Amino acid sequence: MSETRKVLYLFGYSEMTGTQLERLLPILKAQINKGSQLGLVLIHDGVIGINKKGKVPEKMEELLNMNIVVYAMIPDLQARGIDLEQIHDKVKAIEYDDLIDLLDVTPKIISWM
Repeated sequence: MSETRKVLYLFGYSEMTGTQLERLLPILKAQINKGSQLGLVLIHDGVIGINKKGKVPEKMEELLNMNIVVYAMIPDLQARGIDLEQIHDKVKAIEYDDLIDLLDVTPKIISWM
């Protein structure tokens, strides 16, 4: 995994059960407006809501339309019964090794859990 971001967020909340993503979006937008290169890794319940078979929540859709690279952990998708072939096209499914590579090359990691 050769992608480098200045800031990488780890996000572990389901948009279906809370407002955490709604609170994070303005922060991401402000950073993008300042020219930051951002990545966001959906982990744990954060992967819920990216399945093309169901309705993608409004705030998740807003996130996916931002200038940000969004990843989702394959083990978390599998644990929640989400078919890898059915995740949103703007989400890159990654394994633990890929996550370690991302963490290694990113100077700032922010855990939003």
